[in-house]
Amino acid sequence: MNPLQSPLRRCAIFLLFLVNVFFFVPGASAERIYLDIASSGVRKLVVAVPSFADASGDQNTATGRDLARLMEEGLQFHGFVRILDPRRYEGQPRPDWRGLGADYVVMGNYTLAGERMTVAGNLFDVMSGDKLAARNYKGSSGQREDIALRLVDAMVQEFTGEPGVAGSSIAFVSDKTGRKEIYIADVFGRHVRQITRHRHLCVSPRFTADGKKLAYTSYHRGNQDLYLTDLDQNKKTRTLSRRRGMNLAPAFSPDNRTAVVTLSKDGNPDLYLIDMEGNIIRRLTKRAGINVSPSFSPDGGAICFVSDRSGSPQVYIMNLQTMQVQRLTFKGKENVEPSWSPRGDKIVYTHRVEGRYHIYTVPVSGGAPARVTSGSGSCEAPTWSPDGRLIAFSRELNGKMEIYIVQANGEGMRPMFALEGNQSYPRWSPRLY
Repeated sequence: MNPLQSPLRRCAIFLLFLVNVFFFVPGASAERIYLDIASSGVRKLVVAVPSFADASGDQNTATGRDLARLMEEGLQFHGFVRILDPRRYEGQPRPDWRGLGADYVVMGNYTLAGERMTVAGNLFDVMSGDKLAARNYKGSSGQREDIALRLVDAMVQEFTGEPGVAGSSIAFVSDKTGRKEIYIADVFGRHVRQITRHRHLCVSPRFTADGKKLAYTSYHRGNQDLYLTDLDQNKKTRTLSRRRGMNLAPAFSPDNRTAVVTLSKDGNPDLYLIDMEGNIIRRLTKRAGINVSPSFSPDGGAICFVSDRSGSPQVYIMNLQTMQVQRLTFKGKENVEPSWSPRGDKIVYTHRVEGRYHIYTVPVSGGAPARVTSGSGSCEAPTWSPDGRLIAFSRELNGKMEIYIVQANGEGMRPMFALEGNQSYPRWSPRLY
């Protein structure tokens, strides 16, 4: 089994076999100024990633080229890096990086000893010539891709002060089999894994806070029942809630001990706090309109959700201690599918405008909403990356539904990956290591 196909297995493998050694140039850490990639109009950093050298110094090996390609793809994914075309310096023993327009260079090397592999990456500032940092990872040779992605996330941290998200996953709904089933892939659309095989409608995938389990709603028993799948064991699925009526879209608390779900067992769709066995702890709303789509704040003290108690679906915030509710959105007659940023400052949601849907954000404290997506088609079901810098969503264009990605400031909107069939309801996992 490919290690990327199981988050729990993947985490365990890294804990057992990966060693991370981090070196700073003396004094450099005190002087580092991190890039604010959330600001609009920030110029992309130009980064060169030559082929990684083997133990003899040879940079012309298939493994070295593959490691460099994975680094390039991973860095570019984050939206603030432009990769310098390797064809501009290939074959040059000492490239003029400044003349080529590079801001930074990642110089890497690797060694193989039987089934063991060591990969090192060094980040250089072209202008100053300083080595900013070095990372060194060890693992099995079969973990090459995982090691490279860990190196990507480490280098992103050097630029932004926070690890990257190349090692996370995306859950989504796809109709490639003719039925809407739940799938998982890495953020590059590789290692696609089918989670459900109910041959009936499955919707609303939701990761637990540790990323080890995935909840979803399925109609295969004739009711909207809620299930929880252990991603490490694939076939170990249990019912989380099978009450009469709706059992929908849980939001898992950051401490992974509780969840908020929509149940309609008493007729009206209301929000309930349940434990991880599905037992009701308390009811959060009571017949104040339809209440759906909960999402926890990063500190677990509040949720945002959708209610039509004012006459149209709008986003609200509830303090879970005081139970006080505050309306957050006022513009437009349909604001749905909210998701609280991991950074805690914004909520992203779907807004209906001029007959189409687009993605907006609004400060948690209230204020003017900001439009994130643009162009034709409809954009729905937004979900934050673990660092709160990127937003994934589904976009319907020309009869095709695909998953797109955009920076939180609205820049760099692009397809996340291209797969067979239609993909919808994306949900980003937490970091998996």
